[in-house]
Amino acid sequence: MIGVDMDEKLIIESLSPMERDVLPKLSKEDLEVGVVAEKSNLDKTTVLRAVGLLEKKGLVVSETNEVKRVDLGILGINYLKKELPERALLNKLSDARNSVPSKLGTSEEVPASSGKVIPIGEIRNVCGLNENEAKVALGVLKGKGLVEIDKGKLKLSGGSEVSKKSIEEVFIEKLPVALDEVKDLDLLALANLKKRKDIVEVIEEKIVNVKLSDLGLKIYGMDLGGEMLEALTPKMLKGTSWKGKKFRRYDLNAPVPRLYGGKRHFVNQATDYAKSIWLEMGFKEMKGNMVESGFWVFDSLFTAQDHPVREMQDTFYLKNLRSKSGVGSSELGVKKVLENVAKAHEGGVDGSKGWQQKWDEEDAKKVLLRTHTTCLSARKIMEIGKSGEFPAKYFALGKCFRNETVDWSHGFEFNQTEGIVVDENANFVQLLGYLKQFFGKMGYEKLRWRPAYFAYTEPSLEIDVWHEGKQKWLELGGAGMFRPEVTIPMFGKHVPVLAWGPGFDRVIMNFFGIDDLREMYKNDLNKLREMRVWRK
Repeated sequence: MIGVDMDEKLIIESLSPMERDVLPKLSKEDLEVGVVAEKSNLDKTTVLRAVGLLEKKGLVVSETNEVKRVDLGILGINYLKKELPERALLNKLSDARNSVPSKLGTSEEVPASSGKVIPIGEIRNVCGLNENEAKVALGVLKGKGLVEIDKGKLKLSGGSEVSKKSIEEVFIEKLPVALDEVKDLDLLALANLKKRKDIVEVIEEKIVNVKLSDLGLKIYGMDLGGEMLEALTPKMLKGTSWKGKKFRRYDLNAPVPRLYGGKRHFVNQATDYAKSIWLEMGFKEMKGNMVESGFWVFDSLFTAQDHPVREMQDTFYLKNLRSKSGVGSSELGVKKVLENVAKAHEGGVDGSKGWQQKWDEEDAKKVLLRTHTTCLSARKIMEIGKSGEFPAKYFALGKCFRNETVDWSHGFEFNQTEGIVVDENANFVQLLGYLKQFFGKMGYEKLRWRPAYFAYTEPSLEIDVWHEGKQKWLELGGAGMFRPEVTIPMFGKHVPVLAWGPGFDRVIMNFFGIDDLREMYKNDLNKLREMRVWRK
């Protein structure tokens, strides 16, 4: 390439095969992309891609214009080949088809008196139209005053010009046509036909014109060289076909489309990570059903049967369902737990006065969507009480459901992470240590504890973390030590149990940049593609 400066040489060496095909077919005058596609024997999409690449190299200038055109719809194509429904009806009503042709070869006008009469109910059969076409044909002809109805029969009105084409017939024969060229009677015909389905349609399309830039004109006249290799394959390396060949030059800094590989839902990613934290800290996982009896969700956790949280405005009950027994089992040891829970509610244990009200087992049989995962902890400490295998540490992470008013920080379903430590030597300071360790690994260093009240823990606390997006403290959930009214019915004596159950969805809001919980489960594909991968 003698006389070619270095920059031009680099550009030529970077041209892809489709660019090499398209560039010689361009000129300094504007050419529509469709024309270029025909000249280069490529499809329009490939030409558009080539034009985009050439434009980035500064070799061409393109201009896109949006135009609207009127074209035939599906029915319009059919009617153009045959006839409009109203023409079919007119032809049947008149004797024009049987008239003597004029010297010009067109049908002469026939007086209405010579036309036929068709009963209204027979239009479909006589004209070969479907029900909708028959109605449209009748409506159009009546609107134009070409027909009249007399005693349920249809006939041509006086002075009807049957052989003259309607403005709609004339218009559809002209299509396709640019919308801005539709004027006068054609405009009226378009308005009439748009009221009818699939006869005409207004199509918006982009017209791309392209021409060579000054640099493009310069390179256009140069020798683009022979075909260049696009890639080095294992087969080529084994042989010698690559020797003496030139490889196309690639711009490693050129922008490329972003690829969105497959990945797990971001909530599942965070869930897996949180589970790994608890497992690393020596906890075992608890699992259970999302549908549970009121006994395990409320009664076993010393929640009074007249507590507002048990009302339908707070809890999702399953209609007409009851557990066989409140505790869900007739096993002797389990029934003993039920009796102990009833005693704790009615008269208290270990000096407690209980709720001083009759405990109703029927109320405990109600079936509901669990409002927290703490019901798993209740079941687990019953199992531990029977086996006597403690110290023990367990965690859970799963869905809960509450009849909440939905807003940025509340949802009617949410994930909760649950944990218990059963140990006769457990104390409140250890509880704070477990929570600090977990939240620290989840990325939260700014924590605070607030005294709180829960029916089943004492002492109790609320866990708050600082939310950068909202610039405020965000409540995550409660923690504490199970009361004797919870532990004694399960163990037969009071054994210290550390317990916590913060809302997990709120925990991960900061990391994913979510300021509204409602966005977490909308599953907007665009947002899911852009969502960062959980890494800590």
